[in-house]
Amino acid sequence: MRFFNTTGPVVAEDHYCIPPLERLDLAEIRRLIRDKRYFVLHAPRQTGKTSALLALRDLLNRENSYRCVYVNIEGAQAMREDVERALQVILGALASRARALGDEFLDGVWFGILTKYGSGAMGEALTRWAEATPKPLVLLIDEIDSLIGDTLLAVLRQLRAGYDQRPEHFPQSIVLCGVRDVRDYRIQSTAENAVIAGGSAFNIRAESLRLGDFSQDEMQTLLAQHTEETGQVFNPDAPETIWTQTQGQPWLVNALAYEACFKNEAGRDRSLPVTADAIREAQEQLILRRETHLDQLADKLKEARVQRIIEPILSGGEERRFIDRDLEYVQDLGLVARDSPYRIANPIYAEVVPRELTWVVQGEFDRETTRYVHADGSLDVVELLTEFQTFFREHSEHWVKRFAYQEAGPQLLLQAFLQRIVNSGGRIEREYGLGRLRTDLLIVWPQDEGTRKFVIECKILHKTLDQTIAEGLEQTAAYMDRCDAEAGHLVIFDRREGRRWKDKVFRDRRASDSGIEIDIWGM
Repeated sequence: MRFFNTTGPVVAEDHYCIPPLERLDLAEIRRLIRDKRYFVLHAPRQTGKTSALLALRDLLNRENSYRCVYVNIEGAQAMREDVERALQVILGALASRARALGDEFLDGVWFGILTKYGSGAMGEALTRWAEATPKPLVLLIDEIDSLIGDTLLAVLRQLRAGYDQRPEHFPQSIVLCGVRDVRDYRIQSTAENAVIAGGSAFNIRAESLRLGDFSQDEMQTLLAQHTEETGQVFNPDAPETIWTQTQGQPWLVNALAYEACFKNEAGRDRSLPVTADAIREAQEQLILRRETHLDQLADKLKEARVQRIIEPILSGGEERRFIDRDLEYVQDLGLVARDSPYRIANPIYAEVVPRELTWVVQGEFDRETTRYVHADGSLDVVELLTEFQTFFREHSEHWVKRFAYQEAGPQLLLQAFLQRIVNSGGRIEREYGLGRLRTDLLIVWPQDEGTRKFVIECKILHKTLDQTIAEGLEQTAAYMDRCDAEAGHLVIFDRREGRRWKDKVFRDRRASDSGIEIDIWGM
């Protein structure tokens, strides 16, 4: 039985998959190789880059016009800036991959070349290999951006130095594959005591191709393979939920489907359809287990250049001009969408980010959910916000400082407080983005008679109080209407210097222009 793949390259015999070559602009890649170009293929982690490269290698070798060799050079990362030891790992890996294709030339000569040429061995080895190979040589180099400093510089510069000798004395075409485009690298060279731009170290790059996420049709095709092979159907709302929550990110699509269909006990009963609730439960399990993909992404939040982009997005701050390199970096990571206004790439990442930033804080709240749940199972959101308002007045100055992301501190503190309580029975959905001037939270709470929904709209006081309230009432009412929520709460954080708490803390209830009654909480 095939299954949804979440680890390593796809194997069609083992995994449901979209044929990797269908996800590439194959005509463009053929043209670049034919024209003897060196180019870049980049995409966020676990998007399908390696699967695409391996499929391309197999295609080119079947067609027999080129000798195409794939190599993953991540193993050289452990050598840091020891260039000769790193090249030993890289050349050994290249020789091994070539030998698996029946080409043993490099295997017999690379170590002697390394001994003689030292840190310049890669260029010499590729020259001799190209001269000995009867067909033009094409190299697919994966994980190029795992290298650092002088090791990365040495590899890029030796590839550039041999460029004018192709194809008789150097590879006809080289594809560099990684998370980022090589032009975005800023390489700290210890030997030169300088920062070198990747674009200058490898200025022969002809094109930069990006592997995208699944389209909605591709996602449906993937899910249909499971139905065809097992007979298990997806309720119409299940694929819709997968798409909404993942926006087509390949690992997330596969992980949700695998969790719901193979790890969940009920999901393994092929007579039962896969439901939207099963997908949401799968999402929660992935987040709680801090799966490697999500954990790696969350770890990036510690980096200053990531914080400079994500923090104002979380706070719903005003539009601002970002440093281009920072923005390109978080977009290459797949953390921020490429459209405007800037936002977290998909709802699962939008859930992971605040949870990661508030993980320790959540565990320190001593409130129990039962304090806020009535005998009939309903959630008392008013009591919950009353408690938070008191807590915020007494402790916020200390607690907000504990967050690395202090600009978004009040919103994060509220989310941490709610998460601890709501997680025991319901869920929180979040919407935020740059320039929205608010953070939208939706509490979804199941009860016997059906699901209940409560909107909590967070705003930073940025105009006068009356203007902020008026604006917030309309935004809250609109969000309530869109989510079909039964109650709405507008939380206004006053972060102006010198303000006394007795002037900041209040509770009111007003109607929006459309007549919807909304509770207002000042903090």
